This record gives sequence, structure tokens and C-alpha cells, in this order.
Amino acid sequence: MSTTDPKARATWLTQEAYDRLKAELDGLIANRPAMAAEINERREEGDLKENGGYHAAREEQGKQEGRIRELQELLRTAEVHDAPEKTDKIDLGVVVSIHFDGDKSDCETFLLGSREIAKTTELTVYSPESALGAAIIGHRAGDTVTYTTPTGAEIKVTIDKIEPFTG
Repeated sequence: MSTTDPKARATWLTQEAYDRLKAELDGLIANRPAMAAEINERREEGDLKENGGYHAAREEQGKQEGRIRELQELLRTAEVHDAPEKTDKIDLGVVVSIHFDGDKSDCETFLLGSREIAKTTELTVYSPESALGAAIIGHRAGDTVTYTTPTGAEIKVTIDKIEPFTG
């Protein structure tokens, strides 16, 4: 998601997911001084070319800073609210059951939302930016939708059921 794209879709989060991510961000930011101290300690061990501890600490710092930026952007663009209590159209925060064209036994049930919600549910979570997610938003139960996978395959699905996510 681009921060400069005015049409960029916000990320739907439950309050629980938002609080969990905020706590993770706060913890990572609070850990910055300890990480800097670790890097300085490793730097003092000698030759940086052959100092595995120094390079590992720098790599860990890079991962943490990347996660901090990711969380800051996610929380900045988050829409925090409960899933809709009742809906007849697919939108963020709904559980969708579909079957693939010609095979009623090949069914899939998933939550349409953020992958950050995945940590709070046993359901598979599809992003609204995924090929399937983007194709089904706004559709209703009974609709048949065709979408193109990233590999170029055309897949047809029928929406069987739409229900609110209950967490």
C-alpha cells in the first residue's frame, strides 16, 4: 500500500488486533537503545570483517526497524471497528464461503481482511488486495465471479455464504 496513494484502502483491524500490534510496536521502539548497545558491544570485539556477532546484531536491527516501519504504516492506515453485524455484500470483516466452478465439494471458507488478523483466528485470511479478494468485494451470496490468478489462470467461483466475523 502506498502512503501517497489517496485511493489506498485502509486496513481493517479489530480493536484486539490493533492493541496487539500497538503493543508490539511500542516494545520494538523501547528495545532500540538495547539493540544499539548490543551493536556497540559487538563492534568493540575487533575486526568488523570477521565479526559474526556484529553482523548478526546489525541484521537483527534491520529486521526490527523494518517491522517498526511496517507497523507504523499499518496502524496509521488502520480502520478499527468490529466486523459488520449483518451484511448481504462482501466487504472487509466478513467470512466468505465459496466453491470453485463445477465442484461443489471443493469449498473454501475464509475471512476477508488483514493478515494481521490471522493471528487471532483459525480461519484463513485473504487480503482485499489479493486476486480473489479484489474480485469478490461488493458481491453477494449466489454471485459467480471470475478472477485471474497471478500466474494468469482464470478461476470461477460461486459465493455460497457471507457472514460477519465473530473473532
